[in-house]
Amino acid sequence: MSDADPAIPAALLARIYAQARAEFPSECCGYLRGRGETMRLVQCKNFQDRLHAVDPESYPRTSANGYNFGGREQIDFANSFDAADPPTIIYHSHPRVGAYFSAEDEAAALGAGWSVDYLVVDAQDDAIREAVLFRRDPAAAPGSPAFVAIARFPGEAV
Repeated sequence: MSDADPAIPAALLARIYAQARAEFPSECCGYLRGRGETMRLVQCKNFQDRLHAVDPESYPRTSANGYNFGGREQIDFANSFDAADPPTIIYHSHPRVGAYFSAEDEAAALGAGWSVDYLVVDAQDDAIREAVLFRRDPAAAPGSPAFVAIARFPGEAV
């Protein structure tokens, strides 16, 4: 599989959808390591509520509309870039608002600077509608979205 290939094994996508349903109406989050059939999933705990409780001014969002890896998971994520199967995709769900790359998503992604794609899952009350994979567009003009959709994955009924 090439670096440009956006394939996600169906079994991993099903696990991401299950996590999105289990954590609904909060955003779920995690990341995928490697590529192709050897790709593996690392589910993370969304620390956004904890950050919001400690400092609501700096962290105005809750897990209903934001996500944040925290603690040991953040350290493990950063260290995994040195592994043979580094992270290739960060994922999170958008409860009740659709699978789009928000301004907050873009700002966080640009600020972090990770060389990964981003999967956003559309989690609704009655279904996982779809998931959309976004990639940074190095040719994006200033003021234009820096991330573009490169793949769409069908959802499933809840």
